Amino acid sequence: MSKEKTKQLHKDVAPFAKSDQKKSIMQIVNTVPPFLLLWFLAYQSLSVSIWLTLGIAVIASGFVIRTFIIFHDCTHGSFFKNKKLNDIVGTATGVLTLFAYEKWKREHSIHHATSSNLDKRGVGDIWIMTIEEYVEASKWQRFAYRLYRNPLVMFGFGPLYLVLISSRFNRKDARKKERNNTYLTNAILVGLYTGMILLVGWQAFLIVQGSIMFVAGALGIWLFYIQHTFEDSYFEEESDWDYVKAAVDGSSYYKLPRVLQWATGNIGFHHVHHLAPRVPNYNLELAHESTPPLHQATTITIKSSLESIRFRLYDPERKRFVAFKEVKHLVKSARASIDLKPKRTSLDVK
Repeated sequence: MSKEKTKQLHKDVAPFAKSDQKKSIMQIVNTVPPFLLLWFLAYQSLSVSIWLTLGIAVIASGFVIRTFIIFHDCTHGSFFKNKKLNDIVGTATGVLTLFAYEKWKREHSIHHATSSNLDKRGVGDIWIMTIEEYVEASKWQRFAYRLYRNPLVMFGFGPLYLVLISSRFNRKDARKKERNNTYLTNAILVGLYTGMILLVGWQAFLIVQGSIMFVAGALGIWLFYIQHTFEDSYFEEESDWDYVKAAVDGSSYYKLPRVLQWATGNIGFHHVHHLAPRVPNYNLELAHESTPPLHQATTITIKSSLESIRFRLYDPERKRFVAFKEVKHLVKSARASIDLKPKRTSLDVK
């Protein structure tokens, strides 16, 4: 894409990068109170049936994801025009979704600045190895990577790791503001959770809150995964990396049924979000529909998205993701070449 077209694309999307305070407030109203109500109903349903509780928990998890999108917009400064208001609402919704606002804000900004850049992986993204890296890795590294990319680990243990470990501790290079926000979030959570446990009992709290947050976490990781892991996703080395191409070609348009699109805060229009992070979630669809070049983004449905589970390694030469079985022969060849190398003996050293 030429620089002229890039500038024009940014110009076309710019009008949508404006928050509407009424819409933002309305989104809070139709998201947070319903979540709290569903939490209460899930607790009350424990006296009826655990299956009813779990069913309500699944519905409540959708509102947690929607709350996270509000949190997410606040980190981009796109939910309100006022920075302090974004920080206050962002911290509050961070408590509800178990994420430290300033910490996540920083890591996510790095993700946006380096998305699809092969030379700048590692912060705010999913671990991705290229074929060459995987083949040259040690047995332990390959095992760790395969374990990490296993769906049961990524979508099962992943949510637990995020909320219980990753989000609770500061990075070593965190600044004072970021550290204090993490401490504040943790302190509020300790006080809030202690109060809830004393009110409803630890068993009931664990069942209700645990079920809701686990489902929400698993679905959230899935959304993030599918938005950047599809067969012909864009990845380039630093010298050839382009921000606009990374946004439009490296992020998917996850076309969801209306009810799921609403629950996920339009984040399926991820290509628009990466192109212009200051566009609030309620303007993403309109920005997409009003900008023809954005229609070229890879469109994924629920059915086709399931195929992405098998995409584990990136092939820079063919510009696409591949499954482990497609490189099995390369790993065997690499092992054979190592075994065939002459081994040094004590006589060689002498």
